Amino acid sequence: MRLKFYFPIILCLVFITLSSSKLKSKRIVFFGDSITEAAVNPNGFITQLGKTLKSPDYELTGAGVGGNKVYDLYLRLESDVLEKKPDLVVVYVGINDVWHKKSSGTGTDYDKFIKFYQAIISKISDTGSKVVLCTPTVIGEKKNGDNELGLDADLDKYADAVRELAKENNLPLCDLRTAFLNYEKAHNTNNQEKGILTVDGVHLNDLGNNLVVDNLLPFLK
Repeated sequence: MRLKFYFPIILCLVFITLSSSKLKSKRIVFFGDSITEAAVNPNGFITQLGKTLKSPDYELTGAGVGGNKVYDLYLRLESDVLEKKPDLVVVYVGINDVWHKKSSGTGTDYDKFIKFYQAIISKISDTGSKVVLCTPTVIGEKKNGDNELGLDADLDKYADAVRELAKENNLPLCDLRTAFLNYEKAHNTNNQEKGILTVDGVHLNDLGNNLVVDNLLPFLK
């Protein structure tokens, strides 16, 4: 008699468990600076990715703050990322670490950039969340290092650091810098400093957002 009484309850619990597992969204947090902050705008890459991936299968959250460098991300990692218990974190930082050296006299020294970035990777990975790394894109769109601030070589160095961190930690790498440079070579025929993929040499226009979507999407599915 007891078995007959409990059997419907057991079936109900199994059904609820299976239903809950089917409804669980894959939670993705995009962690970065003003480029990521703007990506939640109507034509931004997070918004576009959300439309492509569709809820309830995916839940996309932007955690970008303008002006942030790698150590800013480290300081707000717990509150802005880990507390959300993401399945996947996309880290996209490095522009301000290089750019602000010239524009505002700050920035991040190369060795500190690597140490803070590694600390971010370790803390995320320790929670069981997966990580995708993105190389920083451009500070000026001219080809062959001709941009006004002359930061291309430094930006290449920091992008190489991200590539090496991805390799050392066995993490997937979305190499946005290479994608942007290749696009500029093919399409920036007048060697413009802005207006091809960015509005100001750094922040993305619609084409820039589209290019990020095309390159990031395979890592999220």
